[in-house]
Amino acid sequence: MAERFTASGIAIAVDPEMLLDELCSHFVEHSTVKRDGDLVTLEMITGKADIRRKDRKLAIELSCRSARALQTVRSVLAEHLFQFAGDDRLELAWSDAPKADRLPDLREIRVVGARNISPHMRRVTVACDDAKHFAHGGLHFRLLIPPKGRMPVWPKLRSDGRIEWAKDEDALTVRIYTFRRIDLERGEIDIDFVLHQGVNMPGAEWAVNAKPGDIAGALGPGGGGVPDARTMILAGDETALPAVSRIAAEVPAGTQLRIFLEVDGPAEELSLPSAGTVDLTWMHRNGRPAGTMGLIEGAIRNALAEADGDTFVWAGCERSEAKRIRDFLKTERGHDRHKMSIGAYWER
Repeated sequence: MAERFTASGIAIAVDPEMLLDELCSHFVEHSTVKRDGDLVTLEMITGKADIRRKDRKLAIELSCRSARALQTVRSVLAEHLFQFAGDDRLELAWSDAPKADRLPDLREIRVVGARNISPHMRRVTVACDDAKHFAHGGLHFRLLIPPKGRMPVWPKLRSDGRIEWAKDEDALTVRIYTFRRIDLERGEIDIDFVLHQGVNMPGAEWAVNAKPGDIAGALGPGGGGVPDARTMILAGDETALPAVSRIAAEVPAGTQLRIFLEVDGPAEELSLPSAGTVDLTWMHRNGRPAGTMGLIEGAIRNALAEADGDTFVWAGCERSEAKRIRDFLKTERGHDRHKMSIGAYWER
């Protein structure tokens, strides 16, 4: 049996029942949630959390495949428990309280170049002294953007498992992105940014203005990795294109890929090199708003009509469409939950 990394915690709360309800409601989109009375089990890609209510306490048992995954699950759970508690008092303690120190998964990155690879996709190449750290453990990471004109104040780990972030004028901007390509020989990483229209797009703004020497932080990796399957359906819009491209590039020879990508038009199409066999379909909105046409949901439904139960289904798209796809797979099709990964990459 593979080694498991474990941790135990106790949360003393004003309303533990409410916290269980909130955990079930929130994590249903990110994991498999099971509830049996006072026991809630969250099964995530990186590990499992059993949370049992005992009077005003929540007894927490974590079990993960790696020390890195254990820290990630503990931090995510701690942050959400305090978020759900709001102004109510909450005490959270762990049997092996994590050392309050700089986050072990945090690396500083430095811009070495940037260019547009399509009208609405910009690639920023960064250098990292420890690029191999990001090669395994997930496709995604949190980009930490320091405020302009200030030296970065990086987050630290608190003893209760939460991440302590700099505030006020030192506050970082945090967004989730995908490592498109990792060049271990050069110590360089490509990150692709969709150039959205609209306001409050700090990641896209950072990418547009990125200049050699600019410093940022990368926290991760996390999220799902390359699926272990011989046959896959991959579908998504522009926001998922970097992850789909990375999966296609890393699957072994012999893998069968049916890929459906929704973009505005032909100018947004990019090549997807792969050792696998690729059947690629581009779907064009032709000026219509993203996330409004149901193209990704329809493509997955049609593709599954002639797919077997061992096919892995991966999708990344707007939240409401992702929910419809997830519900369809679970309820209508009864697809094996271990053979699907449906992500809400953005929200209208």
